[in-house]
Amino acid sequence: MNRNVMITCALTGAGDTVGRSEHVPVTPEQIAESGIAAARAGATIVHIHVRDPETGQGSREVALYREVVERIRASDVDVIINTTAGMGGDLVLDPHDPMTFLEGTDLVSGVDRLPHVEELLPDICTLDCGSLNFGEGSLVYVSTPDMLREGARKIQELGVRCEMEIFDTGHLWFARRLVEEGLVDAPAMYQLCMGIPYGAPADPLTLAAMVQQLPADAVWASFALGPMQMPWVAQSVLLGGHVRVGLEDNLYLSKGVKATNAQLVERARSIVESMGAHVATPDEGREILALKPR
Repeated sequence: MNRNVMITCALTGAGDTVGRSEHVPVTPEQIAESGIAAARAGATIVHIHVRDPETGQGSREVALYREVVERIRASDVDVIINTTAGMGGDLVLDPHDPMTFLEGTDLVSGVDRLPHVEELLPDICTLDCGSLNFGEGSLVYVSTPDMLREGARKIQELGVRCEMEIFDTGHLWFARRLVEEGLVDAPAMYQLCMGIPYGAPADPLTLAAMVQQLPADAVWASFALGPMQMPWVAQSVLLGGHVRVGLEDNLYLSKGVKATNAQLVERARSIVESMGAHVATPDEGREILALKPR
């Protein structure tokens, strides 16, 4: 069991959730304010996506990231900043003519997913460690070994901690290869992402099996979608990991009750503390992850 638990709050994501809850932040100001509130509620880390303020769709626009990060850094809260670097991997195929790419395709190289990371130098950024049939239809998330090595090398050169996002067992295999090849600095940080169709299911035995595959010195967390979000907090802590909650992964505090990010952090904190564990402060998180002091 983990006794010193980092809570990450994933603030908004890029999914089609804006119309499903009024609490999903869209504008840079809303995303930053939600991150600040999550930090006040006890989040050790905030995980940041940005959205087009006009459409609510996920975006790679550097200016939007800049505004969110600068607002959080200028606030009176201390929190570890983790930006996504997963945008730019969407390939939507015509199922009858797979050489034709459909609307919604946003596919760039591994390095071209990182300009906001290069400019803003967050504490952490993500690296999605493999390709995936992303739900129903014909959307494929593309992250090839060549793209991943290129991206990991760039993140390492920037001095940013890499959080390797693992959506299936083969992704974990490749993430370990990146560490073995020296492309991810110690302490290697793994995020086990469960319940995303069609990756690793949100199944306790699957999580336990994946944890058994991690190196002994790994820093790891896991999360699951929707109603499994809070049970996964307990699962992760019991197996020795850290936790992630937030509106990117789940919109509800309980059945029919829509949540804010701060409320989800408060609930996760209550679970962690009721288990006899401690929620890590940002400074404690920096020590766990060997990050530079703020």
